[in-house]
Amino acid sequence: MPGTEGKLPKKQKDKGSGAVAKQLQVTLKRSGIGRPERQRKTLIGLGLTKLQKTVILKDTPAIRGMIRKVDHLLEVEEIA
Repeated sequence: MPGTEGKLPKKQKDKGSGAVAKQLQVTLKRSGIGRPERQRKTLIGLGLTKLQKTVILKDTPAIRGMIRKVDHLLEVEEIA
Protein backbone atom coordinates (compact mmCIF):
# COMPACT_ATOMS: atom_id res chain seq x y z
CA MET A 1 0.00 0.00 0.00
CA PRO A 2 1.35 3.42 -0.80
CA GLY A 3 2.09 5.68 2.15
CA THR A 4 2.48 2.89 4.70
CA GLU A 5 6.26 2.55 4.57
CA GLY A 6 7.77 2.56 8.04
CA LYS A 7 4.53 1.70 9.81
CA LEU A 8 4.20 -1.60 11.63
CA PRO A 9 1.01 -3.63 11.71
CA LYS A 10 -0.81 -3.48 15.06
CA LYS A 11 0.40 -6.91 16.19
CA GLN A 12 4.05 -5.99 15.63
CA LYS A 13 4.15 -2.56 17.27
CA ASP A 14 7.10 -1.85 19.50
CA LYS A 15 6.08 -2.05 23.17
CA GLY A 16 8.81 0.34 24.30
CA SER A 17 12.52 0.86 24.34
CA GLY A 18 13.07 -1.89 26.91
CA ALA A 19 14.27 0.63 29.52
CA VAL A 20 13.41 -0.14 33.13
CA ALA A 21 10.65 2.14 34.43
CA LYS A 22 11.66 4.36 37.31
CA GLN A 23 10.30 3.51 40.70
CA LEU A 24 9.85 5.41 43.93
CA GLN A 25 10.63 4.12 47.40
CA VAL A 26 8.18 5.81 49.76
CA THR A 27 8.38 5.59 53.56
CA LEU A 28 5.78 6.87 56.03
CA LYS A 29 7.72 8.99 58.55
CA ARG A 30 4.89 10.83 60.34
CA SER A 31 1.52 9.54 61.47
CA GLY A 32 -1.78 10.18 59.70
CA ILE A 33 -3.52 10.55 63.07
CA GLY A 34 -5.06 14.00 63.41
CA ARG A 35 -4.78 14.65 59.67
CA PRO A 36 -7.76 15.37 57.43
CA GLU A 37 -9.60 12.28 56.20
CA ARG A 38 -8.56 13.00 52.62
CA GLN A 39 -4.88 12.78 53.60
CA ARG A 40 -5.45 9.54 55.53
CA LYS A 41 -7.19 8.02 52.50
CA THR A 42 -4.31 9.11 50.29
CA LEU A 43 -1.86 7.32 52.59
CA ILE A 44 -3.97 4.15 52.40
CA GLY A 45 -4.10 4.51 48.61
CA LEU A 46 -0.31 4.59 48.56
CA GLY A 47 -0.25 1.42 50.69
CA LEU A 48 1.15 3.19 53.75
CA THR A 49 -0.71 2.02 56.84
CA LYS A 50 1.93 1.99 59.59
CA LEU A 51 4.82 4.22 60.59
CA GLN A 52 8.16 3.36 58.99
CA LYS A 53 6.44 1.18 56.37
CA THR A 54 8.17 1.36 53.00
CA VAL A 55 6.56 0.63 49.65
CA ILE A 56 7.97 0.66 46.13
CA LEU A 57 5.67 2.29 43.57
CA LYS A 58 5.85 3.00 39.85
CA ASP A 59 6.79 6.56 39.00
CA THR A 60 3.58 7.81 37.36
CA PRO A 61 1.92 11.24 37.37
CA ALA A 62 -0.95 9.85 39.48
CA ILE A 63 1.41 8.50 42.15
CA ARG A 64 3.45 11.73 42.08
CA GLY A 65 0.25 13.71 42.69
CA MET A 66 -0.72 11.53 45.65
CA ILE A 67 2.77 11.89 47.12
CA ARG A 68 2.63 15.67 46.68
CA LYS A 69 -0.56 15.84 48.78
CA VAL A 70 1.08 14.15 51.78
CA ASP A 71 4.77 14.86 51.18
CA HIS A 72 5.10 16.40 54.66
CA LEU A 73 4.50 12.91 56.12
CA LEU A 74 6.76 10.95 53.75
CA GLU A 75 10.32 10.32 52.74
CA VAL A 76 10.66 9.64 49.00
CA GLU A 77 13.62 8.18 47.12
CA GLU A 78 13.96 7.47 43.39
CA ILE A 79 15.29 4.02 42.52
CA ALA A 80 16.07 2.44 39.16
